Amino acid sequence: MKVILDIQDNKAAFVMGLLQRLPFVKTKPLSPYQAKVPDDVKEAVGEMHQIKKGSLQARDAEAIFSY
Repeated sequence: MKVILDIQDNKAAFVMGLLQRLPFVKTKPLSPYQAKVPDDVKEAVGEMHQIKKGSLQARDAEAIFSY
């Protein structure tokens, strides 16, 4: 099983130390980008549900990527 934990910065070293002492737990810190991806996907799925319900207007892909 994989789990993502959101830990306060000032407590991260302590929690990581505890987890690393457990022989059945593997730890791997995520980069800031990797940590943001699940939140972005969750937001996108939520927006898709709103679009399907009609409570949010869909946007054209060209409008999203034209800067």
